[in-house]
Amino acid sequence: MQFMMFVVSDPAAEPYVPEQDNIAEWVADTTVGGTRITGDRLRPPSHAKTVRVRAGTTLVSDGPFAETKEWIAGFDLLDCASVEEAIAIAARHPMARFGSIELRPYWPLDVEEEPRRRKERETGA
Repeated sequence: MQFMMFVVSDPAAEPYVPEQDNIAEWVADTTVGGTRITGDRLRPPSHAKTVRVRAGTTLVSDGPFAETKEWIAGFDLLDCASVEEAIAIAARHPMARFGSIELRPYWPLDVEEEPRRRKERETGA
């Protein structure tokens, strides 16, 4: 199973402690172990662009869409045997202590699938 792991900042959480929060160790361990496929940091929301298309016109605004103190600081793509394994890996990430980790399983898109069948599969109807 593949999971997208969003690494989220949280200003209200415990403070960052360099001696305790060694991201390089987590990256090395999960990469050598084969569960981390890729990942990286993201620049702060002040560097973001939000893109929308309305009535055929492309609209671009500075910053994120949501107004929040928390923001996605990075991501990792995991390949795990189960959701339990993904949770265990996420719990070892330093940001789980002074931020939060959001895990989302991949949901493959089959563009060749007939639309009615896709709707039945996605909604269970």
